[in-house]
Amino acid sequence: MRDLDAVPTYAELGALVGVTRQAVAHLVASGVITREMTAREALLAYCGRLREQAAGRASAGDLDLAQERAALAKAHRERVERRNAAERGELVSVELLEAVLARAGARVAAILDAVPGNLRRRSSALSAADISLVADAIARARNIAAGVRLDDLADDHAEDHDHDA
Repeated sequence: MRDLDAVPTYAELGALVGVTRQAVAHLVASGVITREMTAREALLAYCGRLREQAAGRASAGDLDLAQERAALAKAHRERVERRNAAERGELVSVELLEAVLARAGARVAAILDAVPGNLRRRSSALSAADISLVADAIARARNIAAGVRLDDLADDHAEDHDHDA
């Protein structure tokens, strides 16, 4: 190829830059070069693409190296933040939290279960119907507490922030 200002064939451009016709067709399909470019324009575009790839700024298919590096750095930073929070005692595992809440719930349940009997023994002014109302209210509260799920707590937290705004 002698004239860099002429529009080359795929074979000519491939010979100029040292790639196959198919590789040139791929460059056209991916928008790196166009069919209307002169050999000089195509060569400059191709070299520009190589520089971008070498610098890690160009996307190679679905993989964008700069974005992948940033995502990896972010994941590493988050892991370090979690480890530091755990070391400061600001973060605990879900398993430990579940065990603590289960133990606290069992202790509270035992105290609540004793309330109707204690009322019956200590107060003669309360009727059986009154004691039954208290026992029913305690049972409802225990059932609500037993049915709480992590998603419910997240929803409540979001609603609390909505009311604060």
